[in-house]
Amino acid sequence: MPETDVKQQLVERFREVNGDHPMTAADDAYVSAQFVTLEDLCTVRGRDADEVRRLMLEGRLPLPGYLRSDGAEMVPADLFALADEAGGVDRLEAWFTAHWADPVTGKAEWSAYLSGQYVCLHSVTPATIRRKDHLTTAIDAAPSGPDAGSARWTERLHALVDELDALEPAFTAYDRLRFGGPTSRDTCIDAVRARFPRA
Repeated sequence: MPETDVKQQLVERFREVNGDHPMTAADDAYVSAQFVTLEDLCTVRGRDADEVRRLMLEGRLPLPGYLRSDGAEMVPADLFALADEAGGVDRLEAWFTAHWADPVTGKAEWSAYLSGQYVCLHSVTPATIRRKDHLTTAIDAAPSGPDAGSARWTERLHALVDELDALEPAFTAYDRLRFGGPTSRDTCIDAVRARFPRA
C-alpha cells in the first residue's frame, strides 16, 4: 500500500472518530508544545512510520491525538511505552485490559485508548486512566456529601482537584469542539475551584 494511501486512510479514520473541526493557530501551538509528530517519533525510535500507521488502522496502537492544521499526525512522546511494557504490540490489548477486573470495562477502556482521545492525561496508562476516573467521580459526588461546605470537606475536595490538575494538561479549543462541550478540566477543576474556593 503506497505511503499516501496509508496516511490518507489514517486521516479519514481520525476524522471519523473526532469529526472535522478546524485547528486554529493557538490549537497548533498548544499541540506542538504537548505532542510530537509521528514522523519525528518514528525517526527517533527507529520505527517505520507507515507500519505504525497500519497498526493504528488495525486497532493495535492508538490513533494520533491530533491532526495539526498542516496535516502532521501528533502523538504523545511515549506512544510506544505501553506496548514496550506489555512485551510488544501483539500482547498490548491483553496486558491493557487485564488492569480492569470487569472484562467489559477493560474492553471499553481499550476502545477509548485506541481512539487517541485520551489527550486528557499527561501520561496515558491503565493506572492514570483508572485514577482519573476515580477522581472525577469523587469530585462530582462531593457536593452531595454529608459534610459538604465544611472546612474539612473543602480541604478534601481541593486535594482531589489538585491531584486531577497534576494528571491533566490544559486542553485546547479544538478539544471542546470534538468532545461537544466542556472538558473534565473545565468541569472538575476550574469550575469546582471557582464554586468552592479555598478557605
